[in-house]
Amino acid sequence: MINGIKTIGIIGGGQLGKMMILEAKRLGFKIVTLDPARACPSRSISDEYIKAGFESKAGFLRLAGKSDVVTYEFEHVDVRLLKILEKNGKRVFPSVESLSVIQDKLWQKDALLQKGIPVPEFAAVNDRNDIYVYYDRNKKPFFLKSRRGGYDGKGNFFVKNREDIETGFEYLEGKKRKLMVEAAVDFEKEVSVIAVRGQNGECAVYPIAENVHKNSILDTTRVPAAISKKTEERVMEISKQVMDCFNGVGTFCTELFVNEKAGVFFVNEVAPRVHNTGHYTIEACRVNQFENHIRAITGLDLGSPEMTVGAAIMKNVIGGQDGKARFAGVEGAYKVEGVNAHIYGKEEVTRGRKMGHFTVTGRNLAECAERAERVNIVVAAMEEGLS
Repeated sequence: MINGIKTIGIIGGGQLGKMMILEAKRLGFKIVTLDPARACPSRSISDEYIKAGFESKAGFLRLAGKSDVVTYEFEHVDVRLLKILEKNGKRVFPSVESLSVIQDKLWQKDALLQKGIPVPEFAAVNDRNDIYVYYDRNKKPFFLKSRRGGYDGKGNFFVKNREDIETGFEYLEGKKRKLMVEAAVDFEKEVSVIAVRGQNGECAVYPIAENVHKNSILDTTRVPAAISKKTEERVMEISKQVMDCFNGVGTFCTELFVNEKAGVFFVNEVAPRVHNTGHYTIEACRVNQFENHIRAITGLDLGSPEMTVGAAIMKNVIGGQDGKARFAGVEGAYKVEGVNAHIYGKEEVTRGRKMGHFTVTGRNLAECAERAERVNIVVAAMEEGLS
C-alpha cells in the first residue's frame, strides 16, 4: 500500500488503460478494470475485471467499492455517475469538475476563450438556421461538430459551401447530438503537449510533439517538433495556461494548430487523459506519461519528463476492414535498430481502429526518419493483413 492506496479502478479497458496498468503494476498497485467488452486489452493484466457498460450505475458503484482511487482512459464518461462516486467519498482523477467542461467541446472552447487562450472562432447551434446564418456571415468553409462523443474525426462534418449545410446537419442531427460550428483555420502544423499535474500542484511537461493525421486519425508523431525556439516558447506558454484553466490532477493533452509564418496559434482540443501523441514517452523519456499519471493520482511525486534519446517517431498501426485481427511482420520491424513494437491485443479489427504502434528512437530526427521509413513498409503490410 502506497499513500493509503492499494487498488486503482480504471474505467475503460482499451490500450490506454492497458499501458497505465503496466506502470501501475510495476509500482505495486492492484487494478480493477470496468469495460463492457470481455475481450478488452486490459482484462488479461487486471487483477479484477468488471463487465459493465459505461452507463451502468451498478457497475460504477461496484468498481468504486473495490478501489481506493478511480481514473479513466477516455473522456466520454457519464459525469453524473462520477459525481455519485465523489459524493460517496471516492477520489476521481482527473476531477469530475474539469471533465464535465472538457467533454463538451462548446463548453471547453468557451472556458479557454474566457481565460484569453486562443481558439478558432466557434458558435453554438440550436437549429439548422444558425448554421446558415454563420455561413452567410463568413462565406468560408467550416466544421460542423458534435459537442460530445466525437473522436478520430467521428462526429465532425466539413462544410465546404452552403449546399453542404443540409447534408451535414442531417448526418449529425440524425445521431441526436448537440452541435456547434467551428472555423477551419489555416495552419502549417499540428502539435501537442502532454502535461501531468500532481496532487500538490507539481507539473511535469513533456517535449512538444508534431503530429500527422490521415483521415482524421493520428498516423505519426515526431519529437522534438520541427519548430523555432520562439514558437516552442509560445506553445509551452499556451499549454501552461490550459493546465491552469482546467485545474485537475492527472494527465492532460493540449493539441494546437500552429502557423509559424503568420505567428498564429489556436488550441484545437484538450483531452483530460493519457494520449496517443504521448506514446513515444515510453521509450524516449525518463518517466513516461503513463507512470506519471499513476504517480499523480496516487499522490506520489512526479518523475522527470525529459527525453533520454535525441529524437523519437511513433507510428500507429490502423485497421483496414472488419474481421479477425491477424498480425504478421513484427519480426521485420525488429530488424531495424531502435524499434519497439506495441500490439494492443484486440481480437477484432475494424476500419480506422488503432491496433498497435511502433516507436523508433535515435540520435536525431534524421536518423529516426530513416529507420521509420523501413518500419513504415512493415506497417503497410501489417495493415493490409489486418484488412
